[in-house]
Amino acid sequence: MSYVMRKLVIVLFSSLFSLSLCYADISLPTPQTKDGMSLLESLKKRASTPGGDFPVGNISDEDLSTILWAASGLNRGKTGWTVPMVHGVPPYVRIYVAGEKGVFLYEWEGHYLREISKKDIRADIGKQNFTKRAAYSLIFVPDLNALTQHPPEQANEFRHIAVGAMSQNIYLVAASLKLDARYIHSIKPEMIAEELKLPENSKPIGIMLLGK
Repeated sequence: MSYVMRKLVIVLFSSLFSLSLCYADISLPTPQTKDGMSLLESLKKRASTPGGDFPVGNISDEDLSTILWAASGLNRGKTGWTVPMVHGVPPYVRIYVAGEKGVFLYEWEGHYLREISKKDIRADIGKQNFTKRAAYSLIFVPDLNALTQHPPEQANEFRHIAVGAMSQNIYLVAASLKLDARYIHSIKPEMIAEELKLPENSKPIGIMLLGK
């Protein structure tokens, strides 16, 4: 094989290898905003699925799309939020989605998933063994670039209140879609921060398991 041919082969394989490492965003289907279970019925059926009984079934892209749309709180177009937002500031808690295909950041403005890693970290992020059973784990992470005008303790309180409201939205929609959900606070923050490539001093607040 000539020198030129060898160089061409090397360039070709290098290009293919680089392409295999490229990250890819995922467009989400339009969330379901009509029909479904009534609010009062969803409240009645809302529950945390026991860890030992957590299912291992898959969740459709349509259901995941609806869950994330509900979690963000921007559920009335641009007229307001269904989760507490200080001074109308956009969500100051980011939602990461961990699943079989890797880790993604939910971009609420464009309603899509931005790939962070191709690694499946579901078995490593919680202190309970059953966390690996969930089809998806939603990881709540504070946006440290927001609420900087507030004292740190107050900003932290606002973030925890937002996570509480977001997780409640998820519980209600999960009940309506007949999905299983469970909020977990016993997590491994340092490991999660490393896998999500979070900025220094940024730590997750909790995770929500989703299954079917």
